[in-house]
Amino acid sequence: MNMTIRQPIVSVLGHVDHGKTSLLDYIRGTAVITHEAGRITQHIGATEVPLEHVNKVCAKLLGSKKFSVPGLLFIDTPGHHSFTTLRARGGSLADIAILVIDINEGLKPQTLESISILKRFKTPFIIALNKIDLVDGWVTHPSAPFVISEKSQSEEAQAALSEKLYAIVGRLAEEGMSAERYDRIENFTKNIALVPISARNGEGVPDLLLVLVGLAQRFLEENLKTAVGPAKGTILEVKEERGLGQTIDVILYDGELRQGDNIALGTRGKPLLTKVKAILKPKPLDEIRDPRDKFERMREITAAAGVKLLCQNLDGVVAGAPLRAFKNNQDEVLKEIAEETKVNIEVADNGVMIKADALGSLEALAYECKRAEIPIRKYETGDISKRDIIEVSAYTDPLHKVVLGFNVSMLPDAKDALTTHESKVFLNAVVYGLIDDYLKWVEEQKRLAEAEKRSLVAFPGKIRVLPNCVFRASKPAIVGVRVLAGRIRHNQKLIAADGREIGRIRSLRTGEDVLKEAIVGQEIAVAIEGATVGRQLDVEDILYVDILESEIKNLQDYDLNIDEKETLEQLLEIKRKSDPFWGM
Repeated sequence: MNMTIRQPIVSVLGHVDHGKTSLLDYIRGTAVITHEAGRITQHIGATEVPLEHVNKVCAKLLGSKKFSVPGLLFIDTPGHHSFTTLRARGGSLADIAILVIDINEGLKPQTLESISILKRFKTPFIIALNKIDLVDGWVTHPSAPFVISEKSQSEEAQAALSEKLYAIVGRLAEEGMSAERYDRIENFTKNIALVPISARNGEGVPDLLLVLVGLAQRFLEENLKTAVGPAKGTILEVKEERGLGQTIDVILYDGELRQGDNIALGTRGKPLLTKVKAILKPKPLDEIRDPRDKFERMREITAAAGVKLLCQNLDGVVAGAPLRAFKNNQDEVLKEIAEETKVNIEVADNGVMIKADALGSLEALAYECKRAEIPIRKYETGDISKRDIIEVSAYTDPLHKVVLGFNVSMLPDAKDALTTHESKVFLNAVVYGLIDDYLKWVEEQKRLAEAEKRSLVAFPGKIRVLPNCVFRASKPAIVGVRVLAGRIRHNQKLIAADGREIGRIRSLRTGEDVLKEAIVGQEIAVAIEGATVGRQLDVEDILYVDILESEIKNLQDYDLNIDEKETLEQLLEIKRKSDPFWGM
């Protein structure tokens, strides 16, 4: 079998607004980012950068170096989550990745999530420390290699850069990674390369491309060998294109694809068999998502490549699913696709429903749920529907009547269903954010449930009648009191320290406000039904909440604080003067 070396597939990840697309815009000389809503990448893109362009950009650093890889195929993702959809052969589609970090902001939540994903997929990566042009005192040298530009900087600017760079080195060390500035690394297998750059003006970009191609050629050559045979690929996105209808953006990572080829595509159900009607390829340095020039119509294409395909049928095809061309091995290919689209997620009898935009992101969400000990009852790809809302509302555990939606939307009928069904939906495009939102809600629900439960239980309480605070002597007696321990509530009986019954709390007030309860430290007015000042009670008297014997055991289920425990002991002592076995 003939083998050739293909171009490495490079994924670009990073926290929002740290400069992923700006970096690629500089490399290819485009301005895709200016066309995006809110200047944030909304769709996965792919760009082929030929070796000639790499050599041109890196000319000042190359010397006599020669590269054998034909170029680089960049994938620009809307976020870390999209990386998880880009699977091939059970691992990452990307051969190598660039993690973009704003040198002035450091590691952010999406940065950490990206690192977690790269580790999980065992994808080698380098770090582009972007926005060095904003470092104090830094004098910009557009398009210049960093190692040349740095030498012309003042000592103050160099020191400011080093401070920020090594702060990031320290944070990476906390995450269990060893990193160093690329030009100071002796062994690239033991250290992650940090390349300071400015995506805005191209400073340091020659260094970045040089390191990228050099590492790919040195360590990934075996992975880059591709066979001359039927195409294998991964679907980036399924899109409606004006004038074309439904299309799929695909990364081919192995083999060849020809117009008219029979292909099998992964779906939510059984693999789909269809035929390639047209292959559309962006020109070199152009972008599959937003090309400056018209696509080139190709009769055949060889991996690695990013292409747009028109097919006879694309019903049910999902992002992240595999593509396989076949001739006489249809059954074998169908089995392979079914295996690759199989999602192995552990389910429980009781748990939440999870939904995501693609197979890979579904797995990513399930992985983080497992780490957070969130049980999963059901999982699916696609937007949240009315059926989902109705289904989870029937779950028995109130904390599981929940849909966790990762990078999906709610259909209009689902929103309507939420108003009439007892269920909860959480939506987030950041896995960590989604998990945190749910866990915070669970804690709040538990707190509210505990508060509700506690409101039905008589807790130990002790009060002292304050001097000069008798507002009415009887019918009912109204006196000012201080809560010495625990809490008191409406309708509770009060007893004296000698066990005498005093009366029942009719109301609690502070100023004009009526209270449901008063807690330790509060001074309030209490109306006591059945008591008369000067007979049953007097100023400075210490009174206790009269807890029923049957309620004593209930208190064992609660974590009483120190003053509540002391007051309970005092109450037991009072009660046992007349009944030695009371409360046992």
